[in-house]
Amino acid sequence: MMQQSTRTFTDKLFLVIKGLAMGAANKVPGVSGGVVAFVAGFYEEFIYSLQKINFKAFKLFINFRFKSFWRYINGRFLGLLILGMLISYFSVSKILDYLIIHYELYVWAAFFGMIIGSIYYIVKDFNDWSRRNICLIVIGIIAGVSISLLEPARENDNLWFVFFCGIVGVSGMTLPGLSGSFILILFGNYVLLLVDSVNALYDTITDIAQWDFSFLENSKRIRLLKVLVVFSLGSLTGLVTLSHFLGYVLKRYKNATFAAIIGFIAGSLGVVWPWKNKIFKVDTLGNPLIDTEGNPILDNYDRYLPDVMITETYVGVFFILVGIGIVLWLEWYGKQTLKTSK
Repeated sequence: MMQQSTRTFTDKLFLVIKGLAMGAANKVPGVSGGVVAFVAGFYEEFIYSLQKINFKAFKLFINFRFKSFWRYINGRFLGLLILGMLISYFSVSKILDYLIIHYELYVWAAFFGMIIGSIYYIVKDFNDWSRRNICLIVIGIIAGVSISLLEPARENDNLWFVFFCGIVGVSGMTLPGLSGSFILILFGNYVLLLVDSVNALYDTITDIAQWDFSFLENSKRIRLLKVLVVFSLGSLTGLVTLSHFLGYVLKRYKNATFAAIIGFIAGSLGVVWPWKNKIFKVDTLGNPLIDTEGNPILDNYDRYLPDVMITETYVGVFFILVGIGIVLWLEWYGKQTLKTSK
């Protein structure tokens, strides 16, 4: 009995950790939380659980049948996963921000390796190499590369546009290889939605904990909180609608869907290429534009080939191998868990 409860606790803990990984991955431009779900082996359960958030679930909820509602939507699974994502936005993602500022090349190299490992993970079990699926892989690669070359727009805090950003930005959760954060950079709203508004929420929670409500008179803070609420509603809408669409195509066109995902993930390698310089947004006079934190606003990247004569390049390659190793370890762990459960 003790062993069973320990295993249950371990499963719960690892679900939260998987949520942490998804949340952290979604915040990094070019990396998709959906890839984490795919490699960790819970992508299909994630999609099918989100599908359960439908009219039947709504009826159970408004009729106060909360236990039935919780079971119907696979609440324990979704709840722990989402808990991990929420914790990530206030902890792991903060650590990632620090690492990207101070060790940018090595962070990108590790993610680059993880994506290579993810491609291997999916391809090794993919057996349907029909002409149609090869075409879908090529289309996915072209789409992924094309997205990385698009010119970013300017920041726009119109609430309808913010809602739309939420719908599209959450795509990284449900579509492996399509980075929601990078899409937000292209829309010009990455800093507004994933930095400024999240910081506003963090500051507000801190103020409330200290019984300080002076923020209610801060129009800028209130505006950012409104933006965050609308973005969250858009994200929730996107999660539910995209999951229904993906659940449908996974049931009827599973191999074709996997082929497109392989292409998307391969195409995203261009976005996370480790050796690149940042290009920042400038005004008409050529002066750098800054965000509310006083930091220059990212526009895009200028990619280059590494210099084989410097040590930094080989350290970068080492971190690529570390990234590949993490994915292989996740695969091994998944198999061990499967054996134990049997």
